[in-house]
Amino acid sequence: MTSVFTARRAMRSARFALLCSAMFLPMATQAAKANPAAADAADDGQSIVVQGARPIAESEAAALKVQQLSDSLVTVAASDAVGRLPDQNVAQAAGRLPGVAVERDQGQARYISLRGGPKNWTTLSFDGINVVSPEGRDSRFDSVPSAIAGKIIINKAVTPEMPGETVSGNVNIVTRSAFDFNGLHINGKAGYGQQEYGGRPEYEGSLVLSNRFNVGEGELGVLLSGSYYQRDMVTDNFENDWENVSQDKRPGYAGRIWAAESENKLYRLTRKNWSVSGRLDYKPDDRNTISLRSIYTIFSDDEARDNYRFDMDDKQSQLSNASAACDTSVKTAYATSAYADICSGNTPTRGTIYGIDIRQRSTLRAYRQSIFTNTLEGSHEFDGGWKLNWAGNYTESKDDRSVVGEVGWDSPSTLTARPTVSYDYTNPNISTLNLYTTNSSGGLLSAGTRVTDIDTFTKPASSFTLLDAIDMTRAYTGRLILSKQTGFLGGNLTLKAGFQYDQRTKTANEMQISVSGASNLAALGLSDYSTFLSNQPFMGKIAMGYTFHYFDTAKMRDASNKARQLYARVPVTDNNYRVREQVYAGFLMGTLRYDWGSILAGVRLENITNTGNAVATITSTTGAVSTRDLSAKSSQLLAFPSLHLNYNVDQTKKLRLSFTTGAARADYDQMRPNVVISDTNQAISGGNPAIKPERAYGVDAYFEWYMRPSGFLMAGLYYKKVENVLYTSVRTYGSDSLNSGGVDRSNYTFRGINNAGSGHLMGLEVAFQQSLEPWTQKAGLPDWMGGFGINANLMLNDSSVTKAAYDGFAARKVRLPNTSDMVYNLGGYYEKYGLTLRLQYQYRSKWLDAIGDDLSSGGDSYWAADDEMDFSARYQINKRLSIYFDASNLLNQPGRRFVDPSGLINASGGSAGFSQNYTTEWERFGRRFTGGVRFNF
Repeated sequence: MTSVFTARRAMRSARFALLCSAMFLPMATQAAKANPAAADAADDGQSIVVQGARPIAESEAAALKVQQLSDSLVTVAASDAVGRLPDQNVAQAAGRLPGVAVERDQGQARYISLRGGPKNWTTLSFDGINVVSPEGRDSRFDSVPSAIAGKIIINKAVTPEMPGETVSGNVNIVTRSAFDFNGLHINGKAGYGQQEYGGRPEYEGSLVLSNRFNVGEGELGVLLSGSYYQRDMVTDNFENDWENVSQDKRPGYAGRIWAAESENKLYRLTRKNWSVSGRLDYKPDDRNTISLRSIYTIFSDDEARDNYRFDMDDKQSQLSNASAACDTSVKTAYATSAYADICSGNTPTRGTIYGIDIRQRSTLRAYRQSIFTNTLEGSHEFDGGWKLNWAGNYTESKDDRSVVGEVGWDSPSTLTARPTVSYDYTNPNISTLNLYTTNSSGGLLSAGTRVTDIDTFTKPASSFTLLDAIDMTRAYTGRLILSKQTGFLGGNLTLKAGFQYDQRTKTANEMQISVSGASNLAALGLSDYSTFLSNQPFMGKIAMGYTFHYFDTAKMRDASNKARQLYARVPVTDNNYRVREQVYAGFLMGTLRYDWGSILAGVRLENITNTGNAVATITSTTGAVSTRDLSAKSSQLLAFPSLHLNYNVDQTKKLRLSFTTGAARADYDQMRPNVVISDTNQAISGGNPAIKPERAYGVDAYFEWYMRPSGFLMAGLYYKKVENVLYTSVRTYGSDSLNSGGVDRSNYTFRGINNAGSGHLMGLEVAFQQSLEPWTQKAGLPDWMGGFGINANLMLNDSSVTKAAYDGFAARKVRLPNTSDMVYNLGGYYEKYGLTLRLQYQYRSKWLDAIGDDLSSGGDSYWAADDEMDFSARYQINKRLSIYFDASNLLNQPGRRFVDPSGLINASGGSAGFSQNYTTEWERFGRRFTGGVRFNF
């Protein structure tokens, strides 16, 4: 059977290759006719000079040129001579650069953190126009394919031209123009690959067409591009939710946390990126340019998730509140489930729990994230050194988080119909769960026979939910910049004054259908889980201690369609909101250039107004639920001065000193005025429209050496002081704005985004890249040895923020989120005679993901250290055609998240040391292999 499947895959691959050949051969023929001399050169048997034969050297040279000429600190990833970047998405392409750390999802690079800062400190722009990500201020870069980029410029030192919310830096995607090429230009690629887990396919392709036309008065450049990437995959996964158990009062309880729930989330995914873009550039003369650019890019994630959740704390209320020591010997029968009870012989990392609930979920999701951005821009030069730049932009960012359907399956209340689970968490990289039947005799529970097929346990359907959830952000930008060049104090001064208006309106709209009750679920075709199974067993490799079959996605779609016919959708008022942000910004800056370097100084002023509309949901002490409309408005004026000094030690060496300021604003969903109020619990949760921005003040000192003819060495120090740090926490509400019906809620506990504490971020950044070719020539070594090269970079960070005291917990110091102590990249390559080989290794030490608010969360959440290794090979067959092979995730290391309770324990008066043993999430994705063809005409 395996050989049959292999043969079928081979046939599909062959058909795919033939299709690509059929598509591209006419293009090649037309190009050859247009340039017969070049075509003849490929066939005359003589040696030919191949443009694009050294893509690494070409891209590095282009990047270094941009970096050296910049008046502020930048890092650049540039395309090669034919306009190609090697990676699938922007996060992956930027991840190799110094000062850049990436965060992955399902093994795919997604978020970018610059120089140790939180991911919301990094902004995204296209050709200098800031764009709000579909997700919000946490810019997602996996939704942006690198195929649209000519180069990626990472601005690490903020200048007055950039928005004030740029704190760590800005990732500017510079799109390609027809004027980047001489006349007609065509390039693209087509590839096919497979995932290690399940042998599932991967497809990729891109095409760029551009040309320049004389139009009488000047020249018109037209460029069209498109890209497509599809990746089918499965994952290995286990997750544990840890908690401090209030009934656990035996000796040593202050240092114990228990797994409240253990689960396996087993995904079948189809992820796609595709984009189309167009660009018109009109140059009536050398002094005027008008550009019209449009980009539409989509990231989709079709996800089928089989989620097996074991409710370990299902019978927590039965646990004794006794505090005396007890006999902790292992017992074979027990009067309760034995959860969190050391008297049964259980420990937090090993034991047995009797008769617990399987809370299984079958979920089918259809996520879509899209960016549709359109820019009209003009640049004009006038006599006397005056220049005018203007731009208008409209962008729609859409985040569709819809769930096609989710079915809940739960064990019945009868204990003997439920499993007994033995657990072993002693190895943080595997959660071992063995299942047994449950025996009950004389009021005592015990483990029965071993069960390997989890579907033999009865699990009736308990609920069905579908969700239509779309967040839409509509943004308008208008920008006007006037500049003047003149002499000043013996130097060349460029003065710039600019104005920018931004209006961004984000609307969240959620509608859902929720069905329960046996008869209602039966009407949807849902009963026991055995009727919902497919024939496909698990395709991953993790040893779970039990087997299962995936659910049938077609049956889920049938249930969803029936639910839409039978029931009306209901708004999810707790999550629906509308937030509008208006920013009026003006800046003034001057750049004074001398032979010895330059000074750039200026200030940006921003007046920010936020308005929000949402709903408050109130549950009274009697259980009655009511709602009321809420609106909120706030405004503030912020100033962002900056200063940059660049000193040319000589023609190859440069010193840079910078002072910058920025303000990270809370995300739109954090600023929404939605709140949920419980008068019984005297608690409020939700958004915080009055939240202040997180202010940062930074200094940088860097040394750069552009070694001739092809090398680079850089070392730098950076420091940022941070105030009004943003994080989710618990505090007293402290306002009468939610008082109603004679109820004073000012002293209620509020959980949400807050400002509290101050701190710092500091670090060291080092980078080096060098080709051996100039050294081999000097040493008289063989020519072939000159193809070797190396690029390496290192980032060391330290951050600390004081988290305020609250609710019996003392103030304590925590890291900034997303900050790793160490990040480094090490790459070696060989590039000669049309052959390009690259091996790249990336390492990132652990980093804080979320700050724990109380012991019920288990503690602060971290991502464990991450390391990745990729390999790529290219061979240039001739001037127009090359083949490639990529191998990704070669180490196949897991992504692991864990909680550390020590900070909260110490803040509550206990004593505990740092621990990485409490794994909350562990996933492994398998290696990926892709090959194909690239063409250039």
